[in-house]
Amino acid sequence: MRIDLHTHSDRSDGSDPPAQLVANAAAAGLDVLALTDHDTTAGWTEATAAAQDTGLGLLPGLEISTTHDGAGVHLLAYLPDPDHEPLRHELQRILDGRASRLPSTLERLREVGIEITADDVRRAAGPAAATGRPHVADALIDLGVVANRDEAFERFLSPGRPAYVDRYAAELVAMLDIVSDAGGATVIAHPWGRTARETLTSDVLTELAHHGLDGIEADHQDHDDATRAELHELADQLGLIATGSSDYHGEGKMDCSLGCNTTAPEQLERLLDAAAKARTATGRGIEPVLP
Repeated sequence: MRIDLHTHSDRSDGSDPPAQLVANAAAAGLDVLALTDHDTTAGWTEATAAAQDTGLGLLPGLEISTTHDGAGVHLLAYLPDPDHEPLRHELQRILDGRASRLPSTLERLREVGIEITADDVRRAAGPAAATGRPHVADALIDLGVVANRDEAFERFLSPGRPAYVDRYAAELVAMLDIVSDAGGATVIAHPWGRTARETLTSDVLTELAHHGLDGIEADHQDHDDATRAELHELADQLGLIATGSSDYHGEGKMDCSLGCNTTAPEQLERLLDAAAKARTATGRGIEPVLP
């Protein structure tokens, strides 16, 4: 069984519509897919209908923007109740923060000589629930300023670059509780990718496990072989689920093809059990579409 638990559609910063993402996952030989768009459930209905039609297993989820000790952390949430009011409230605050920083981002780009407008970004964003830095990057590609998203972030949009503007993100420990109360299970995305290891040390991950974190994403393109081995060992020590995922964005992200990293079936069962326990305890949450 081939399982990919971290993908994005065009409802956030991927390029595939949700139904096309499901079709592409089936064509890639996947048996189970999780749709985890950034801070939105907007693609769930379309993806669920497509999964039921194709027989692909689907876990509706999200990748939630959070912060811990002043640093950004991406939290994957699987099968929470999207109508749970505290979760809805925080997601709306995050999406509003994405939208509200766009004027400042564009002004900073114009200050370095790049003529770009909000309409340029909206055209690039298409049906996304909110505009974000990847859509600014796509607009810069369309304008011929950069060749790809990586160049846009490296030159302009990453922290410390001339057009970076901070925004609201939920507090991580509080969000662990909110997702659990919504009947969902939680996994830290790419915990030791890029500079994240400076924030998410072994001690911090141990603390988060005590606060109810269910798992960590061990197998990810941002982790080399040694890092993956360390994360699997740490997950074993802490009793955490260890997942593997592509972090697929379609044309929006290079070297992240569907199924390039996968989750072991026994780890998926543990994740489903964690969500089922939360669902039983709270009376909230949603069921997966199982193959």
